Amino acid sequence: MNLIEELRWRGMIQDIMPGTEEQLKKEMTTAYIGFDPTADSLHIGSLVPILLLVHFQKAGHKPIALVGGATGMVGDPSGKSEERNLLSEETLLHNQAGVKKQLMQFLDFDSTRLNAAEMVNNFDWFKGISFLQFIRDVGKHITVNYMMSKDSVKKRLEGENGMSFTEFTYQLVQGYDFYWLYEHKNAKLQMGGSDQWGNIVTGTELIRRKAGGEAFAFTCPLITKADGGKFGKTEKGNIWLDPEKTSPYQFYQFWLNAADADAEKWIKIFTFLTKDSIEALLAEQKANPGARSLQKALAKEVTCFVHGEDAYLSAVETTAKIFANQNAPAESLSKEDLESMEGIVKFDFDAARLSAGVDIVSFLADTSIFPSKGEARKMVMAGGVSVNRKKIDAPQFVVNSDLLLHGQYLLVQKGKKSYYLVIAR
Repeated sequence: MNLIEELRWRGMIQDIMPGTEEQLKKEMTTAYIGFDPTADSLHIGSLVPILLLVHFQKAGHKPIALVGGATGMVGDPSGKSEERNLLSEETLLHNQAGVKKQLMQFLDFDSTRLNAAEMVNNFDWFKGISFLQFIRDVGKHITVNYMMSKDSVKKRLEGENGMSFTEFTYQLVQGYDFYWLYEHKNAKLQMGGSDQWGNIVTGTELIRRKAGGEAFAFTCPLITKADGGKFGKTEKGNIWLDPEKTSPYQFYQFWLNAADADAEKWIKIFTFLTKDSIEALLAEQKANPGARSLQKALAKEVTCFVHGEDAYLSAVETTAKIFANQNAPAESLSKEDLESMEGIVKFDFDAARLSAGVDIVSFLADTSIFPSKGEARKMVMAGGVSVNRKKIDAPQFVVNSDLLLHGQYLLVQKGKKSYYLVIAR
């Protein structure tokens, strides 16, 4: 399979401009994807564009990662119903540094390579362009009719909140990125999420009209979950690539808990396993769904890719300590077992309060395991809370120091999969 055939098989192409596949067969091609520096870490929604760049480089082409220092100051209307808050230059610089550090984990920037990855920041070329210069040299090439025909613009104009001029110009700004990279880096291809198609083709149009050149594009589908939930979101929020924001254990658990239908799609998109390997895993899963071999392989591959093998092994070890032999009493867990549970959420609690005793509802709310006493009470009464592997279903149950494991620890379970270690201090 050539690159485009493989990406199609993996489910990583939605829209593609005619001639793109032929261009990639013809010569080493420079392509880019933009990353939005709205936070100082990327999250797993950014993994698909990262993987596209990695596939691209593995196939012998040259990848460019663009960090949108300038566009981050504007705000992309694609896929949004409201205008987002604009970030200060100081915040953007901090976020860009975090994003750059992460991207360097995945791509080969060795300058001795012909197809070495590069990182660019569009603020570097926009900071010297005046407004009058931009509307004279760029704006005149793209009509308002063309800009208003884009779905991202239409949806916002039809919505309650409308659209600011700042956001309306975003596609011109992004289109100019493509033009600048075409002129200065010989970039002939832009890739991105399917919600970016309108912005991307504006770039190809600007290259055609302003430079008389030909450029190409393709997009990947936006990742969804079979249950309709938002991909990459849990009750704790985004699944981040930064281990300080989402621990490797929590990261591993996200993939391990994927529904079968999701795992069947995600194993192709988020891993580099071969077609034969994946088809063997799919057959194994079908023969014995209870073994969850597909989810285990998915969780292993993605965790190793993002956090490394040591972090993966640590996550597996913590998972085994928490979930293996669930019928065994919590007292069978050694102090070392509890201390080495890397990645599960840990809370300190006042030892003096435990000595006096505190009702389970107050305990759960005060540790922040639940956001409120009302939610804690509801879950307790539904039988969804355990302390030291013993189910608690009475709101008047008293948590006290007699329950402490090794005189210091309480292992609290919320629902089927969320564990917390409370440490008396």
